[in-house]
Amino acid sequence: MLVDGAILDLDGARPAYVRFRAGRVVEVGQRGTDSRRGRDRRIRGIVVPAPVNSHTHLGDAVSVREPPPGPVSRLVMPPHGYKFRLLATATASQKRAAIRGALRRMERDGVAVVVDFREEGRAGVELLRAAARGSSVRVLALGRPLARPVDPGELSALLNVADGVGLSSARDESDATRSDVARACRARGKRFGLHASEAVRERPARYLDPRPDLLIHLAKATPDDLAEVRDAGVPVAVCPRSNALFGRQPDLASMERLGIRLLLGTDNAMFHAPSIWRELEFAYVGTRLRRRPVSARFLADAALVAPWQWLGSPESARIAVGSPATPLVLRLPSDDPAYQVVTRTTEHLIARPGPARRGGRR
Repeated sequence: MLVDGAILDLDGARPAYVRFRAGRVVEVGQRGTDSRRGRDRRIRGIVVPAPVNSHTHLGDAVSVREPPPGPVSRLVMPPHGYKFRLLATATASQKRAAIRGALRRMERDGVAVVVDFREEGRAGVELLRAAARGSSVRVLALGRPLARPVDPGELSALLNVADGVGLSSARDESDATRSDVARACRARGKRFGLHASEAVRERPARYLDPRPDLLIHLAKATPDDLAEVRDAGVPVAVCPRSNALFGRQPDLASMERLGIRLLLGTDNAMFHAPSIWRELEFAYVGTRLRRRPVSARFLADAALVAPWQWLGSPESARIAVGSPATPLVLRLPSDDPAYQVVTRTTEHLIARPGPARRGGRR
């Protein structure tokens, strides 16, 4: 297959043609210069690395319904929040089926990796692993220990099966819990993620000590808070649709101005389909509505480039011969590629050049 149009990747947007063989990039050249005559199927479009969904709670897909009225803390606060009551009453088979359904949706969207915050201790991570077996979507599972104060034995057992730990907000977890979890993750070479400033503003001094590998939301962070996050070098995963459901939004304009490394996620699978393309469009249009626009390129990078850098596989965000990228072909006009990708992509526009391949480092 030969795609004549544009590339949007780690190196930016540019006119180009890309030739594929068995799903692999075998040639890249300047658009319109390919002179070969052959049997290649030719299409117009934009070639991009496969997106990463950088924050989900896939277990919550077991109950897809309109959220009840009230603050978000009443819904998601462990251990007695609305979603935790639903998780407690659902069977393991129901949860596995729901997670598989969410993963199938992400497969249709071309997602290569999902970063999931999985509750319910070691058993919750093992259930997630079982549900993801056979999926083309690689799952990076950040589990959550059950005991408070943290039990070292339980935490060690959790890290045997998880890629790290994803905790609730700093105000929900004690200093000792955050320190114990961060120390254990560092010792095992695992990742430590933390929700922060989601429903109310929290002081950066709390959620940056100990330093997490990833912060989630920061919907109530001030520009000064964001500057501290930038100076600490901590990436931020935002979920604009989820935040909007509860009347708040992250300050994406300040994040872009400050140069924060932004990742994009779809958050709670109870409330939204895990579509990274819907998330991109909503994020872009929402900033225009608030008259604090961000560039399409900034948001495209949050789905296609920055997550691969965070995963330690920046070459997976580059479309080039020999790169480990998992490319997608989007049947879109090649003018202004970032804007096209951010505002117009649907699963019906995705053309796969060959067998699905998993990118990135395990």
